[in-house]
Amino acid sequence: MTKPTGLHHLAISTGDMKRQIAFFTDVLGMELVALYWMHGAPNTWHGFLKLGQDASIALVQNPTIAKTKGEIGRSHAGNPAAPSAPGTMQHLALKVDGEAELLAIRDRIRSRGVNVFGPIDHGFCKSIYFAGPEDLTLEVSTWLGELNPTAWIDPEVVELAGISAEELARFTAPADYQAPVEHLPQPTADPDRPHMNFPEAAYGKMLAMSDETYTERFSETEPPVAVAD
Repeated sequence: MTKPTGLHHLAISTGDMKRQIAFFTDVLGMELVALYWMHGAPNTWHGFLKLGQDASIALVQNPTIAKTKGEIGRSHAGNPAAPSAPGTMQHLALKVDGEAELLAIRDRIRSRGVNVFGPIDHGFCKSIYFAGPEDLTLEVSTWLGELNPTAWIDPEVVELAGISAEELARFTAPADYQAPVEHLPQPTADPDRPHMNFPEAAYGKMLAMSDETYTERFSETEPPVAVAD
């Protein structure tokens, strides 16, 4: 089936790149694997912290981010059960393999002077909760078993969400997608579909580009430091 298979990276805006790197490397043991000028973004740094062989937490810093004031209940939730604005990150949950590892990472977090609560047993996973710099709300979880939709999809919540029986059937068993022999061109811009927020003139030019032109125009493949073979 054509679908994503895991996390590639999750990007977090920061006004203090060094502080975030220090937290994720020391408190959580993640390795810094990249730190460079972000491609296509003036005056912006990009940092990557390794989660596994194919997943990272990414950090983004520029002067505008540093001057932007966060607000609990709008830009940040502040805790795992609190609200934030639609489309923002409510909390970030990282994974460990097994309950022993969950308790070990709890000890590591506490050894760095950071308060952490749990574990809480959610039935399908166990989780611990703590805060990161700049009001990040963080969680570490371990799976207890595979989720069974029959047990974990609540009919009351389905109704409150306005999901019909036909829609629920589609959501729980999405249709397979057969890729065409030739790749599809960019569709005409539909105002009812989601769009990235670029200046209107620039976005129009981007939409008019062929995929090949876009790739050639914006790709930057050389690392910032030359490494001998």
